[in-house]
Amino acid sequence: MKQTLLFTLLIAAPATFSAAAYAQDGVDDLDRDENRDDDRGKSNSRRSASGEIKEVTKGWYAKANAGGAGYLLDFRGFVNAGTSVGLSLGKDVLDREKNSAAVELSFYQGIHNGMHYELQADLGCRMVGGAAPCIQGDLRTYTLQVAGEYSIYPNRRFGIGLRLGGGVLFSPLLMDEERYQADVLTREWGLPQDPGYHGSPHPVGLFGPTFEYYSKLAHFSVGADIDVFYAFGFDLGLNGTGYLKYTF
Repeated sequence: MKQTLLFTLLIAAPATFSAAAYAQDGVDDLDRDENRDDDRGKSNSRRSASGEIKEVTKGWYAKANAGGAGYLLDFRGFVNAGTSVGLSLGKDVLDREKNSAAVELSFYQGIHNGMHYELQADLGCRMVGGAAPCIQGDLRTYTLQVAGEYSIYPNRRFGIGLRLGGGVLFSPLLMDEERYQADVLTREWGLPQDPGYHGSPHPVGLFGPTFEYYSKLAHFSVGADIDVFYAFGFDLGLNGTGYLKYTF
């Protein structure tokens, strides 16, 4: 009897352990399947979200420009092309997947070498029938301007737009004022009055294209602004600069 009972236990034990192990494997497989489904769902969710989220940052930004500028009408041939640097603070006011708009306040400085006033005197001043504009020679200009821009995006990171704005340009007199009045205006140029290029503000209007590439480094973008500007009582000019922009 004892031998029969022992034999029965030996036969039943492996079967019981096998069933328990199989049941445990089934539970583990179910857990793995559920985790796999959860991961797949999360992955799909991330892919869906990535399709809607833009790869660029918009909002308030600061921009630094550097490049060159030249004059195209009265100053051409008398004022050389020079350097142009600027700082801007702006804000994106429209942010869509295919287009955007922004407004910015900028301050620019231009530095130009010009023909010496004595050489201009030899050519005669334009005010009295000569060829020269009769400026002081070398120029330094300061421009405060407000511009709006509208851009479209052929792809997510590259924008092409148009800028339109206005402001005021100021070109200070770089020589002593008394010497300028006595020696330059009266003796060299023979003018009854100052042509008005220096020491007074000149209203400015500007327009031109803008290009921007949003880098994969968060918040940073690079681009170029090309502005045709006209300063009333001064001259028509072209300003082309590259820029680095940081969006907060």
